[in-house]
Amino acid sequence: MSENSLHITNGSSLTDYLSKINFKGDTLTWHEMLCEGPTAKEIDTPEFFKNRKAFLEEAYALEYDIDSIKTEFDKLNDVSKYTDIVLWFEYDLFCHINLVAAISLIKQKGIKLPLYLVCSGRIEGEKELKALSDLSEQQLLKEYNNRIKLNVDDIATAQKAWRIYCEHDHNLLKELIIRPSSFKYLSNCLKAHLRRFPDTRSGLNTLEFNTLVLIKEHSVTSRNHLLGYCLHYQGYYGFGDLQLKRMIDRLALFYDETENTLTLNRNGHLAIEDQKNFYKLIDTNLQFGGVNKADFQYNKKENKLIQTI
Repeated sequence: MSENSLHITNGSSLTDYLSKINFKGDTLTWHEMLCEGPTAKEIDTPEFFKNRKAFLEEAYALEYDIDSIKTEFDKLNDVSKYTDIVLWFEYDLFCHINLVAAISLIKQKGIKLPLYLVCSGRIEGEKELKALSDLSEQQLLKEYNNRIKLNVDDIATAQKAWRIYCEHDHNLLKELIIRPSSFKYLSNCLKAHLRRFPDTRSGLNTLEFNTLVLIKEHSVTSRNHLLGYCLHYQGYYGFGDLQLKRMIDRLALFYDETENTLTLNRNGHLAIEDQKNFYKLIDTNLQFGGVNKADFQYNKKENKLIQTI
């Protein structure tokens, strides 16, 4: 490992981990969660920060500290002492939207340093996909030693993904699903993203639908218990507690809640059997980059988004 590398990590947990094991080089911690809320193609601008602050403080009652985020971004203003930049991101949609944004920001700043990717997911000897901060020191160093140098086409793919995400036609991401690249989890993440829009049959997206199935198939005692299941079984989404809790609360019209049980009600059964479309009853007012969730629905048969009428 080089002391002349700049490491862009996917969050404070990994930054602290690298520091704990005395990993050489400087770190830039990516604090954003760009998989939700409005975005702008040009990152690190007053418009970008204004929109992000408004969304996160309204949706999650979180304090959005522009100064701390900007302090991290400013580390890219002078990279003359570095020989390369190493991007540390994971296999899920949460991380991949941040990853393509980070690469786009690097190129927006005119940086020409070699870019390397450390992307955890499938780890030898492990049954489940693994987050970077969950790896042992030995596993983490192995992933670093196997880091991938991104080529011109990889970088162009990331920039295009970010550009489309910030625009209004997310069907254009379908071309990137089948495009070969060094991002071995990008295809799964983009498929998962398209299925975040309401399904034309039930009005629920894939994650909402699967959450109701979890209630049906497991003995769920509370919303918090259900949150644990959602965190474990969410697949390629990689969402955190706050995002999933918000979704569970939004689904309250589909389950009955007592002191120690959650059970599907009639609406819940109709939804998972695709017997009724609940699009107009469930809150779909959520922005994904340049698109509002309410503006499109996912047609499984055609495998594309169609505009909501």
